[in-house]
Amino acid sequence: MTKKILLTLAFASVMTPAILSAQASKETLLALSKRDHTLAIVDPATLKVLAKVPIGNDPHEVIASTDGTTAYVSNYGGGAYNSIAVVDLASQKPLPAIDLGPLRGPHGLTFVGGKVWFTAEAAKAIGSYDPATQKIDWIMGTGQNRTHMIYVAPDLKQIVTTNVASGTVTFIEKAPPRAPGPPPGMPPGAQGGPPPGPPRGPMGSPGGDWDETVVRVGNGSEGFDVSPDSKEIWVGNAQEGTISVIDFASKKVADTIAANARGANRVKFTPDGTRVFVSTLFGGELVIFDAHTRKELKRINLGKGSAGILMQPDGNRAFVACSPDNNIAVIDLKSLEVVGRLEVGQEPDGMAWAASH
Repeated sequence: MTKKILLTLAFASVMTPAILSAQASKETLLALSKRDHTLAIVDPATLKVLAKVPIGNDPHEVIASTDGTTAYVSNYGGGAYNSIAVVDLASQKPLPAIDLGPLRGPHGLTFVGGKVWFTAEAAKAIGSYDPATQKIDWIMGTGQNRTHMIYVAPDLKQIVTTNVASGTVTFIEKAPPRAPGPPPGMPPGAQGGPPPGPPRGPMGSPGGDWDETVVRVGNGSEGFDVSPDSKEIWVGNAQEGTISVIDFASKKVADTIAANARGANRVKFTPDGTRVFVSTLFGGELVIFDAHTRKELKRINLGKGSAGILMQPDGNRAFVACSPDNNIAVIDLKSLEVVGRLEVGQEPDGMAWAASH
């Protein structure tokens, strides 16, 4: 028995580094430096910066394509800029930027259904860019001020945005097909219906109808996250220091948490959905809540301020950008303690994972 145990332990000691290496190689960490105008490509296992790529003026958010080959970065500037930077992650070099034309102030980004979805604050709009055709193929106005962050459901039938200056959340849903018929006011028996041509495509393609629902939350609604079970949306209201909890199905505010999170900037669920992290840009604290009881669990003082939050997919660590302190705090999700600091440049903020390729 003793020999078997020793052999097992010896085997485990040999295999564990390989297993850890395999797990660590599944994703690459991408992190922005707003002041240096660079994208850092980081090995999350060693926290070593592998490369820095120039990405244009005032980068705020970053997202990677599903296959991990390309990164997209919004050049924000509060409406001064109108481009999305593109990076080839294999060669670690910039590619030609995407010119958004009049869609100024791009900020929030996500990559769903093979497309880049973005907000355009100054245009009060959202849109999608198709890398295959290299064209913006869909735009929709929100009618709200400072449309900032964006979520797109995997089935492309629901979009959620926060609108900072309006203090609202917008739900945009694909409307069911409507039966063709005569336009309003046309006498009975007259011919009507849609014009001839190919059928209207799914969301993300020209044509089609959408329904919008605007939900009032709190002043300065900015960062938000959808729970892993897609039942709740937690929204940080920066000016009030509160958190609005919205029932996704009913699109109504179910609770307002007096979080005392002044300057609430980003909100993120842990991968298992049990906890919610809220960064505070002005207070410097990271506030952690129990997602089920909605009670505060802990406050971690990270420095002068905290912004972007990224959860490690395996649920072991969280990365929080401490923008005024020019570093990223690494937090162990089991102990809820800071276990390291990562330096990627001045004023870090947006972060994302890129699949290894």
